[in-house]
Amino acid sequence: MKVSREQAERNREKVVDAASRLFRARGVEGVGIGEVMRECGLTHGGFYNQFESKEALAAEACATSLARGAAKWRRLSAEDGPDAITADYLSARNRDAPETGCALIALGPDAARKGGPLATAFREGFEDLTAALQNAGIADRDAALARMAQLVGTMVLARAVDDPALSEELLAANRRALGVEA
Repeated sequence: MKVSREQAERNREKVVDAASRLFRARGVEGVGIGEVMRECGLTHGGFYNQFESKEALAAEACATSLARGAAKWRRLSAEDGPDAITADYLSARNRDAPETGCALIALGPDAARKGGPLATAFREGFEDLTAALQNAGIADRDAALARMAQLVGTMVLARAVDDPALSEELLAANRRALGVEA
């Protein structure tokens, strides 16, 4: 059965959103195309009508997720400045929901191992987030890059340690180090 162009676009968006959530939760290699398509209520065969490859889907999912993150950062900073970004990022909510959290945390290792379109999408998204920090008031590029490294590194460690108290301690220590109490 042929679907309309509009329905095909909606289906594509559903696939990208589902892949983004699943890839952030379990990494690109931890998720199969069939699982992504089932999540959307679509058939595995329909995947190749929409995407060239799993790699192309991973790159688009990464780009979409990071663009949404940058837009969120711009909204947060417009309301409350760069400290709002830091407080939101270094939160238990962000730590505890990798499927909706920042793709930098989840997809960094995949981008480094795979290279290609995923690495390009990752770099472009990283640059967009860094620019959002700069626009929020951390105008010096070195300072913005250092903030990015501290935010992402803190969250990687807070998610990775198997001790909830240490995880909370990491988040709180870095909020304090960055001058944000939350």
